[in-house]
Amino acid sequence: MYMTIYVAVKIIDSFLQEVKPNILGNIVVKLPLPPGAFSTLWKNDEMFKSLYFEKFPGYYDTMDAGYMDEDGYVYVLSRVDDVINVAGHRISAGAIEESVLQHHLVVDCAVVGLEDPLKGHIPLALCVLQNGVEKSKDKLAEEIVSQVREHIGPVAAFRKVIIVKQLPKTRSGKIPRSTLSALANGKPYKIGSTIEDPAVFKHIEEAVQAGL
Repeated sequence: MYMTIYVAVKIIDSFLQEVKPNILGNIVVKLPLPPGAFSTLWKNDEMFKSLYFEKFPGYYDTMDAGYMDEDGYVYVLSRVDDVINVAGHRISAGAIEESVLQHHLVVDCAVVGLEDPLKGHIPLALCVLQNGVEKSKDKLAEEIVSQVREHIGPVAAFRKVIIVKQLPKTRSGKIPRSTLSALANGKPYKIGSTIEDPAVFKHIEEAVQAGL
């Protein structure tokens, strides 16, 4: 015998209000959860409650960001930590990265939020180029900025590009964006034990200081 269980997935803003279709927001699940679904964390009931249920009362916080289209299909774009708030607009760092990577000379990219006194945050792209690129960094940055404005629009307020030799990655291939964000904003940061080449951070720090 099979049982069909329905869950109410919603896209809400920081004030618990559902957003309109195709608008980026927090992906949550209305409580209660089905029996047996994620009942606690191992030996840590308090963290389980505070981590997943206190930020949005009445909902389970997936900690993912995305949107729902007019037909009710949910699109998961990134983790909430990867969302950049630009003058009240929530922009997916992953979406900007996809746009940057469409430039034929860019082979890798990480986008983080750079603190800005006017807009709150603005996107900063750290880009790795193909070997042997002769085009000037200023010209490349101009092309990349133009490309992002074309694909995402001026609402992203994207205009800062820094060329680096390499991006730090964990052994599983993930980019530690939160650490890069702290680095870019001149804040203390901790290099995780799973980073393959910790020396990359020093190079990026020097590139950011020279480029901002």
